[in-house]
Amino acid sequence: MKFKLHINQTLSQLLEQEDTDGDKKITIDDKGPKSFLIQDESGNSVAIEGTYQLSNLLQELALAKKDNTEFAEINLSDITENPVNRISKKIKNLYWNGLTRTIDTDGVKKILEDDKIENAVSYLYVPARDTFAFDYFKNLEASNPTLKVVQLPEDISPEYVLSLNKKPGILALALQTENGKTSGVPFVVPGGRFNEMYGWDSYFITMGLLIDDKIDLALGMAENFKYQIDHYGKILNANRSYYLTRTQPPLYTSLIIDIIEKSNPDVSWIERHLKTAIKEYQTVWMEEGKRLTSNGLNRYKAEGIGLPFEVEEGHFDDILEKYAPKYNLSTREFEKKYLEREILDADLDHYFTHDRSMRESGHDTTNRLVGICADLNTVAINSLLYKYETDIAFLIKTVFNDEFQYNENQMYSSEYWNEKANFRKAKINELCWNEKQGIYLDYNFELEEQHPFEAAPTFYPLWAKISSQEQAAVLVKKTLAKFKMKGGIAGSTKSSIATVGEHAPTRQWDYPFGWAPHQILLWKGLINYNFHAETQEMVYRWLWLITRNAVDYNGTIPEKFDLSISSHKIFAEYGNVGTEFNYITEEGFGWMNASYQFGLTLLNADFKQKLSDLVDPDTLF
Repeated sequence: MKFKLHINQTLSQLLEQEDTDGDKKITIDDKGPKSFLIQDESGNSVAIEGTYQLSNLLQELALAKKDNTEFAEINLSDITENPVNRISKKIKNLYWNGLTRTIDTDGVKKILEDDKIENAVSYLYVPARDTFAFDYFKNLEASNPTLKVVQLPEDISPEYVLSLNKKPGILALALQTENGKTSGVPFVVPGGRFNEMYGWDSYFITMGLLIDDKIDLALGMAENFKYQIDHYGKILNANRSYYLTRTQPPLYTSLIIDIIEKSNPDVSWIERHLKTAIKEYQTVWMEEGKRLTSNGLNRYKAEGIGLPFEVEEGHFDDILEKYAPKYNLSTREFEKKYLEREILDADLDHYFTHDRSMRESGHDTTNRLVGICADLNTVAINSLLYKYETDIAFLIKTVFNDEFQYNENQMYSSEYWNEKANFRKAKINELCWNEKQGIYLDYNFELEEQHPFEAAPTFYPLWAKISSQEQAAVLVKKTLAKFKMKGGIAGSTKSSIATVGEHAPTRQWDYPFGWAPHQILLWKGLINYNFHAETQEMVYRWLWLITRNAVDYNGTIPEKFDLSISSHKIFAEYGNVGTEFNYITEEGFGWMNASYQFGLTLLNADFKQKLSDLVDPDTLF
């Protein structure tokens, strides 16, 4: 049944009656009657009942309003649709489009709309060796008076990156030319204030794109990964000037393999990307004294000088207020002088080496890594690099008949990479596996002891296939329970933050917060070791939380959840991205969208029906 409704009139009446808190959404927090009569010109009428249906009506009217028409034909089936189907369809047909960007003539305005930086001029930085891109963007500059295009030097030193803090900007990504027309290779951003391509977010986003048959977008993500390695020397934390010294968790080979499985690219495509992945492995991760430590395992170790530029004023007050009195300054005055390098303090510099390294890990921030990150062989980074080694071996064996010509001087076999992987696996189990506790812990190579903080990356070895079947059984049967909550696994156990002071900052990657990448890697790990019942349970818990939250809060799909209250309402550093919008979200949040689509491919029909009925997971398991 369809209803022809006057858009502005219906919107106005609906909001006046049902949006009692005035936030331009209809949620369970509103105190309206939760019943709204719609009637078309023919006299047909129906009552729209309850928060979910009312918010769906609001969303459909908002979408129709974008077409600049006076009337809208609203399908009743869109209002009453099964919530699981509706969320999944919106992700596939609306949200990915809302998150897609290009840096080119058409896309530059959107990418340079920047609420993070208050500059009269928007800076776009182009790599030194990409002269084609520099010429292209210089032409673009001529028609954009607020755009300033700058070519980066060959040598991008920490000192140079520090100098850019006075004129921060976006870093160019890949261009493509087809039929004589040049355009930006598209990429997908996380959402909200994150209007750039982020490192490890991009892998999980690409998983979702592949599931939803957005093959060209997935290929674009791979091309932009390659571009970053070729021109910036690494997969960036994000394509902003102040991230030039910082990489992110390495997931490039996983992305390559996922694309191969879904789209079957030609061998030349695989060769190009495999060579670049090997280059990244060697130059970013295996240079001794930087991210490679003397025991043969790796760490996160970002370069950079001073205070990380991206944080808001006051973020580091708990640290800076300990140093400011030394210089007879207020905390604010000290922060300004330290940021601008008028004051140099070796101890504080050392602290921020750890802080930038923690941000490189993607886990910004967690009590596990604060003030210590660069001293740790983390379970996470070594699991990810083990996966690189086994992925490279697999591709060389299966695609290139066990002979891969990396360059004119180097031929690789799968055995070479499997030997590397076997060494790493043995070291991880020697240094990070705690038999007594049944958990993988980060290893402090400076103190030569395990770091006693229980965190969700303890499950990464299941995803990377490092664990023995016996270790996997312990992790699943004993350790998983420490992390499990109603809506999924938390970033750490509650006991690991028990000694944190009550006035200390609430770290968003610790208990009780739940994040999509932790869930996804856990699910894949459970599948690897044939824990089918546990896979169904953990997928259900997370998808239930996303569905419940979207139903109750006008379709909201946030960056993360507080699992202690099963809610997106988070009181922690940085707040919660993806929750600020009027009428309808047209983006969701990148890796949350992907986790929903991926989870639905894993969940059996019985649980999908229970999910549609929003059956509480604690009554099922």
